[in-house]
Amino acid sequence: MNDRRPVFLNLMQLRHPVGSITSIFHRITGVLLALGIPFAVCLFQLSLQSAETYARVASLFDGIGFRLPAILFIWALAHHLLAGVRHLLSDIDIGSRLQRARASAWMVNCSAVLIALLSAGALL
Repeated sequence: MNDRRPVFLNLMQLRHPVGSITSIFHRITGVLLALGIPFAVCLFQLSLQSAETYARVASLFDGIGFRLPAILFIWALAHHLLAGVRHLLSDIDIGSRLQRARASAWMVNCSAVLIALLSAGALL
């Protein structure tokens, strides 16, 4: 059997459409949130115990080593939320046509980055 299909296994040279990139980032942000939410809840719980522990938690945001992961967490939260709403809408056939799907994928990606940049301005 002579198979004439091309074999192209270099994943770094494949061109992914914007919808697949959004979907991949949706999965990545889900993992980031699953790892980061317990830590965020622990910090929130500590901040509510007393004025001293609140000041200690607030002082964590003074260092850049804590601000950058916080901005990454905010981006992950924004992207995951927006992409999740996009996926839910496409499940009920809203925005699932190719042109609208591409536009909504771009909106999700750009909006999540914009939210992260706005939060970076607030944190930095």
